[in-house]
Amino acid sequence: MKCPFCSSKDTQVIDTRLNDDGAVVKRRRRCPVCERRFNTFEGVELNLPLIVKANGNREEFSPTKVRASLLKALHKRPVTVQQIDELIEKITQEVLYVNQKEIDSKTIGDMIMEQLRQLDTVAFIRFASVYRSFQDITDFTKIIQQVDDKKQIIGG
Repeated sequence: MKCPFCSSKDTQVIDTRLNDDGAVVKRRRRCPVCERRFNTFEGVELNLPLIVKANGNREEFSPTKVRASLLKALHKRPVTVQQIDELIEKITQEVLYVNQKEIDSKTIGDMIMEQLRQLDTVAFIRFASVYRSFQDITDFTKIIQQVDDKKQIIGG
């Protein structure tokens, strides 16, 4: 592994650990040239499908873009970073489970909405307003009614 500080091509591993779920290996490294230490992370590389946008363009599935959307919807909501990470992991797993080379963006949006509906109804409504391009108050009223109806069915 190349040293990020001095670009030496030979670094030493001084410690190796698995993360909590065992999916990532963290290696503590030391450069014998500059004596600096740094961490590297090793994980599985998955071939995620391409997302087909509404305009026909294709781009790689990006958990980073999902995170950005979720952070906007969850702004100032009582949701932890761990819950957001778990939600992104669930969505990524769903995308992998579809097991196709391409998925339309609507499917991804629906996956995100379903997860948000279960996590935080305010964030769900925020996300829906952008995702479904709400035009006026009646669009908000309809989605709020759907949330209320679902709560009554569940017993909330």
